[in-house]
Amino acid sequence: MRGNMSNENGNIAIEDEVVAQYAGHAALDCFGIVGMATISMRDGLAKLLKGDSVSKGVNVIIDENNELIIDFHIIIAYGVSISTVAANLINTVKYQVEDYTGMTVKAINVYVEGVRVID
Repeated sequence: MRGNMSNENGNIAIEDEVVAQYAGHAALDCFGIVGMATISMRDGLAKLLKGDSVSKGVNVIIDENNELIIDFHIIIAYGVSISTVAANLINTVKYQVEDYTGMTVKAINVYVEGVRVID
């Protein structure tokens, strides 16, 4: 689905994949997040996503009111407070995505899929 906006110069359409990529990169900048995760259907285990595939760990829904609902599947660093990392992720991504797109973030859901020790 696309987010649609209009201004004096015309219409703007933003694909949900664009928002997912931007939100994924914003999340990776947050302290305590090792990376995005995807669940393997074959074995049910979370796998760490690298590089340009971070948007696969992010699901973006644009509702009928042109508001965003963003789901993150993340892997966090061992030894950090999960609630603090999640709160930081929510605040950072909400601010950056709203500033970047001009759309309202209605909800951000965080699913911690695993914990990794950072070398």
